[in-house]
Amino acid sequence: MLSKWVTAVAPVVWGTTYYVTTEFLPPDRPLLAGLLRALPAGLLLVAVTRRLPSGDWWWKSLVLGALNIGVFLPLLFLAAYRLPGGVAATVGAVQPLIVAGLAVVVLGQRMTTRTALAGIAGVFGVALLVLRANAALDAVGVGAALGGALTMGAGVVLSKRWVAPAPVLAVTGWQLVWGGLLLLPVTFAVEGAPPALTAANLGGFAYLGLVGGALTYALWFRGIRLLPATQITFLTLLSPVVATLVGWLLLDQRLTALQVLGAVVVLGALVAAQKSVEVTREGKTDADHRVRSVR
Repeated sequence: MLSKWVTAVAPVVWGTTYYVTTEFLPPDRPLLAGLLRALPAGLLLVAVTRRLPSGDWWWKSLVLGALNIGVFLPLLFLAAYRLPGGVAATVGAVQPLIVAGLAVVVLGQRMTTRTALAGIAGVFGVALLVLRANAALDAVGVGAALGGALTMGAGVVLSKRWVAPAPVLAVTGWQLVWGGLLLLPVTFAVEGAPPALTAANLGGFAYLGLVGGALTYALWFRGIRLLPATQITFLTLLSPVVATLVGWLLLDQRLTALQVLGAVVVLGALVAAQKSVEVTREGKTDADHRVRSVR
């Protein structure tokens, strides 16, 4: 139980990303935002842990770094720049369903009816929470949000399948470094040299790198080691809830009855998903006991 709530800190902090991006970062620089969120934090963790990948973890950490960081972060920021936060969050809320489907194929897990219904309820709740009737749809932004959900979902499932033979901080550091190095040439090729950064820009990048990068990814990857993939991915539904609360508290945005209902639905879906995993675990335990009894 404690591991679950410690892991939940990550999506709670990520829920502030949209606010920080729009209020503190330079405009129209999604690749730079992803690069400066990942690479400095990764280099810091690698310097602290002083642990190199070994054996096949050279290429496995590269693949995971690409999925979790190098591809996901620019898609996340591109969606944040191209879409209203509500649209981006609603599209991204399909991630639990993506992970549940990939877990069936990659991990051999069974998708329960409760998990599927919780995933659908999560998307519906997020839509009530953050989607506006006049929200503009942008094809590139929607594609980026959906691609981000798919790549992060794949990263979660493969991280569960490939258990790293190294401490969590070292694993986190190398994934951030690989992701940042992949972003480095693309950022300069597409966006050119960074603009002159203001104090607000530097503060925003420092927050996203140290808190939203190094700290939260370490907690996230620790959680992946300890929790079922489907259970952990439903925690990402906390991000739009936090994003809405941040908008209400810091941007004087109005909170409607439908939004409150959406938050209740999201939290209900989150609880239902956790219960589904617990029931599955208990079922496996009972089955294992029966097998041992027969033996």
